[in-house]
Amino acid sequence: MHLSEPAKEETNSIHKKTQKEFIGAIVDTGSNRLVKARDGYMIANKNDTYIGKSIIKYGEFSEHELSLFSQIVQNTDNVVEVGANYGSHTLRLCQLANQGTVFAIEPQRVIFQALCGNISINSIFNCHCIQKACSDIDNQPIVVPEADFNAPNNFGGISMIEDTSSKTRDKTITLDTLFSSLNRLKLLKIDAEGMEKKILSGGRQLIERTRPILFVENDRVSKSESLLKEVFGQGYRAFWHISKMYNPNNYNSIDENIFGSIHSFNIICIPKENRINMSEFTEIKDPKLHPLLKPER
Repeated sequence: MHLSEPAKEETNSIHKKTQKEFIGAIVDTGSNRLVKARDGYMIANKNDTYIGKSIIKYGEFSEHELSLFSQIVQNTDNVVEVGANYGSHTLRLCQLANQGTVFAIEPQRVIFQALCGNISINSIFNCHCIQKACSDIDNQPIVVPEADFNAPNNFGGISMIEDTSSKTRDKTITLDTLFSSLNRLKLLKIDAEGMEKKILSGGRQLIERTRPILFVENDRVSKSESLLKEVFGQGYRAFWHISKMYNPNNYNSIDENIFGSIHSFNIICIPKENRINMSEFTEIKDPKLHPLLKPER
């Protein structure tokens, strides 16, 4: 297998729109809107300053990442997505693994409800939606903050808070516990707002048993070193995947760039024993280095 970096000024369009196609909300119930997106119909919150706004305006979110997944996931594969949000990636993953299974995990109640709605409205039956907060140990009390979904906020950027003294009914769970009987896994995708290292640690048995490709958010400089050391410690090589939030070839053909120069910082991790050609990506050798880290003077 040879993985290639999608051209920065593109992405291949699965659907080619005509000028007659409707752009905008099909249903507007207040904060939530139903729109036609690249991979199907989607419910998203108009007050969500990143993912929701992107889905509503562009009909997609982080299409550059999905172009990469299209090279990895085949029709009979299984996928685990931790931090599925509204399902903007889940829909495509379900299409790619149409004879396999996608496990979409999302801890936020309101966002999870939208995820379930998006899976249902598109008649997707190979997806299991799971409302859980993953970590490195089971049954740890965790606070899943309740945002005001009628006010602007980055709902996808809300972090879970582990608190042993909390009276909350929410408890953590490990990937090892969730997927103790899963023996095939092609892709493990994690976007968990700083919890990525703990989630990988809590999935060591699953990862050792199935050796999936890992796609992990790594945009927090303070947590990057420990995350990369966890990846290396599990027998993986890591490569940067850095892409612009705005896709000029977006589904709705919108020229306005509301994200400016904002990029997504993720790592693609390949088992050391895997012979995938990664020559088009920058390999990470030093866990102390990060593209967002300012060089010392």
